[in-house]
Amino acid sequence: MARTTPHDHSPTGGGPLYRRIATQLLTELHDGTVPPGGRLPAERRLAEHFGVSRETVRQALELLRRDGLVATDRRGSHATLPGLPVESPAFLTFPVGARAADPGAAARATVAWEPPPPEHAEALGLAPDRPALVHRYRSTTADGHVLRTALTTFSTVALAEVEELARYRDRADGAARAQLRRVYDWMRRAGLTLHHRDCITPLAGTPSVRVTRRVHDQYDRLLEITDLFVNAQQEALVYEFTLPAAS
Repeated sequence: MARTTPHDHSPTGGGPLYRRIATQLLTELHDGTVPPGGRLPAERRLAEHFGVSRETVRQALELLRRDGLVATDRRGSHATLPGLPVESPAFLTFPVGARAADPGAAARATVAWEPPPPEHAEALGLAPDRPALVHRYRSTTADGHVLRTALTTFSTVALAEVEELARYRDRADGAARAQLRRVYDWMRRAGLTLHHRDCITPLAGTPSVRVTRRVHDQYDRLLEITDLFVNAQQEALVYEFTLPAAS
C-alpha cells in the first residue's frame, strides 16, 4: 500500500486523505465505538479498518490530537471526548446475569488454563485439547442450594488485546479466586466495542434455563463464549444493559 503525505488527496477529490480518515474516526468516536477515555485500536488495525496506510492513520491521529480529541501516551491513543467515563460502575459486570437476586447468596469464581468444553473450542476455532482461559462462576443460597452457574471461555484475541485479562493466565490454577467483574470495562479500555448475543433455552424436564452468550468486538472477532445455567423456578431471569448516550 502506498504511503500518503499531507499533499495526497482522496480519490473523490475531497481534500487530503488523512483529513477524511480523521473525520470518519471522529464520527465513530461520537457514535460510541470507542468510549470516552477508551484506548483506540492499534494503528495497524485502524489502517485495516479504513483501508489506508499506517502513515495516513498517523496523520489523522495527529490532526485529532491538535484539536484535543485524542491523547497519546505510552499505552497508546485514547479518546478524550466528553461523556461517561469508562470506569463508571453503571457498565455491565461480568458475567452478565450471573448474580442472583437473593441477598443471602454466596458466589465463588475461579479461572483455569485448560481445554474448554468442545462446543466452546469449536466456536473459538481451537484445536481439540488446546488450552484456553476458562472462568467458572457458582452462586448458592445460604443452605447450599445452587442458584446459578456459569462457564466462560475467553478467546486468544481477548487475551492478546486485554492486558488485565492476560495476567490471569499465569495464575489460572483452577483453585484461586478470580475477580473478573470489571472485565467488560477492561475490554472497553483496550479499545474494543462489545456486542452481546444471548440465546436462552429451557432445559427439558427441569425448572432451569441455559443462556449461551457470545461477545464479539467491532471487527466481529469472538472475545468470549459463556454458558449460564439458572434455576428459573427460584427467581426471575433479569438482564440489565446500560449504554452511554451519543455525544
